[in-house]
Amino acid sequence: MSTRTRILCLVVLAVVLVAPSGYGADIDRTAVDFKTPAEIKWVRNAAGTNESAVLFGDPSKAGPYVMRVKWFPGNMSRPHFHPNDRFFVVLSGTWWMGTGEKFDPESTVPAPAGSYVIHYAGKVHYDGAKDEETIIQVWGMGPATATPAEKR
Repeated sequence: MSTRTRILCLVVLAVVLVAPSGYGADIDRTAVDFKTPAEIKWVRNAAGTNESAVLFGDPSKAGPYVMRVKWFPGNMSRPHFHPNDRFFVVLSGTWWMGTGEKFDPESTVPAPAGSYVIHYAGKVHYDGAKDEETIIQVWGMGPATATPAEKR
């Protein structure tokens, strides 16, 4: 066998041995569950300012939940508060945040992609996207509700 043929055989053998076995195989979803981006179902809110996707749990009921919110450019919430702490990671874009009962988008501070944010229970804030789509992931304990600051 020539040197060239040996090298070709070794390369083919290496590819076969290194290639992931079970590609396309089933996984026990009772042990590990996941959703690919194509399987995440986004739902637009009534105001048309954002879309959300529940990944785990039910934010309208008691118990843990995980969801994503996709803020469209130029949209911000008005000052509000939540009854429970909520935990966030900015996945893409820049999420803009402000505190207090006076709505002032010009005084918001940026949380770029990769940032971690906590909204503490009962504390008034507002947030959203300015010039780019922004996706955040939210963890919390339901029920997840928001109360407008003026109803305090």
